[in-house]
Amino acid sequence: MNAMIRTVLGDIPPEGLGVCDAHDHLFIGSPALPGQELDDAHAALAELNAFAALGGRAVVQWTPWGMGARSEELPALSRRSGVHIIAATGMHQGKHYDPGELERVRDRLAELFIRELTSAPVKAGMIKVAGAYHRLDAHARHVMAAAAEAHHATDAPIGVHLEAGSAALDVLDLLCSTHGVAPHRVILGHLHRFPDTRIHRQAAEAHAFLAFDGPSRAHHATDWRLLDTLAALADAGHAQQILLGADTVTSAARSDSDGPGMPFLLSGLRPRIERELGQDLASAIFTENPARAFAVRWRQP
Repeated sequence: MNAMIRTVLGDIPPEGLGVCDAHDHLFIGSPALPGQELDDAHAALAELNAFAALGGRAVVQWTPWGMGARSEELPALSRRSGVHIIAATGMHQGKHYDPGELERVRDRLAELFIRELTSAPVKAGMIKVAGAYHRLDAHARHVMAAAAEAHHATDAPIGVHLEAGSAALDVLDLLCSTHGVAPHRVILGHLHRFPDTRIHRQAAEAHAFLAFDGPSRAHHATDWRLLDTLAALADAGHAQQILLGADTVTSAARSDSDGPGMPFLLSGLRPRIERELGQDLASAIFTENPARAFAVRWRQP
């Protein structure tokens, strides 16, 4: 079976993905972030168009179940912008949900994730989960067990929100050692928020993908370390495991507001990476690595 990438318009071969924003949001909402919702389809299209004008060809929306992903609107946005969109299933930290809603689905999470990956009107192409700060709480462990079950049923990759970039090795131990997920099917997100190059190297040595995502949010203490972090990983032989995403999570962070938004990946970061770290590394980060990270040999449960 050939590996394919599941977009909201259907499956495509990995080589068709193109320049990719590997972690972002077109729509998202949470009771933990009142008044900061991304819920404007016109603004989402403008962001996609601005990204496409700079050569962007694919965006992975990590908005999981129950957080306003508005999956039904993604196919039209993809067609109008010409940008491939990969949607997510999965579940974030418990604080982002109504307790009653969580209780309603708690015992059937794997079933829910599998359905959204395989038979929903707009199918997801990845599973999103989340850790807690420097630990894995009971909610995280329960959701990750369900995500691993869904992964084994479908081969979909698992993307992980690491709270403040922490607990990366704990996540790998739980998903891979306990639940048998191959490390190269795990994408560790937000590593730039905890710029410990030793932990980054250990995660890379385990063969996980490492996502540095968040220039659309203010992380003044860590953003300036990004290129040094990427260089250290590349020098250690892990250039093929690095991903970048903008992780735009509020309307104020879009490029038509306080920004810098999705386009900054290509207008700001890519030129610096090309100039300071080389064209080959830039090509790996933006094109080659996402094509491998999100490619799936789909299994039908």
